[in-house]
Amino acid sequence: MDKLALYAPLIARIIIGGFFLLAGIGKIGDVAGTAGYMQSVGLPGFLVWPAIIFEIGVGLCMILGFKTRIVALAAAAFCVVTAVLFHNNFADQTQMIMFLKNFSIAGGFLMFFAHGAGAVALDKA
Repeated sequence: MDKLALYAPLIARIIIGGFFLLAGIGKIGDVAGTAGYMQSVGLPGFLVWPAIIFEIGVGLCMILGFKTRIVALAAAAFCVVTAVLFHNNFADQTQMIMFLKNFSIAGGFLMFFAHGAGAVALDKA
């Protein structure tokens, strides 16, 4: 159990960081489509680039365990804001699931904010 406890935060960081890294890279493949989706909820399309950079940065920082607490707090806020902005049509079951998914991910990020990156990370505090 001690070995699992030692490596569980690393595994969790790889999972949650990988999710964000792939999401950011995926947006590069369809910048126009993502910008259009952002515009459909009233946001300016140029915000696609800060979103891409943020998601890739969060992904890399979480995987490496670098600045984990502050990155996790910012990412939790990002998840909540994107849930509210993009997945607020609760009449659509898929959108409700996406809303809850975002809040669940925010919860995972808050655990990293509260407890840090774990032993196997660039952060040591």
